[in-house]
Amino acid sequence: MKSATGLTGSGSRDWVMQRISAVVLAVYSVVLVGFFVFNGELNYEQWVGFITSLPMRLLSLVAIIALAAHAWVGMWTVLTDYVKTSGLRLALQAAMIIAILVYLFWGIMIFWGSGFGVVAV
Repeated sequence: MKSATGLTGSGSRDWVMQRISAVVLAVYSVVLVGFFVFNGELNYEQWVGFITSLPMRLLSLVAIIALAAHAWVGMWTVLTDYVKTSGLRLALQAAMIIAILVYLFWGIMIFWGSGFGVVAV
């Protein structure tokens, strides 16, 4: 019988996914910090221009997906290690999956939604 596993169905692949997603999130953080460090006096139009540019939208999309994968592998590991009651663990994992999917779709809507980037005057 095959047991429920993490994101990829293999512990070693989950470990690799966790490391890759961590690198993606680190790169995204460095890009954001670099933008703030090298743009001292920042206004709203500069921020919107930066974050809505195609490269940042793509990097943000990759970062959101990486965050979802990272969260799933991490939380699955914690729950399987520390929650021994299978019914409770299943309920917590279901809640976690729903939350991760909500945040994933919400993040995608923020960066790719039709109303984002419109500057109100």
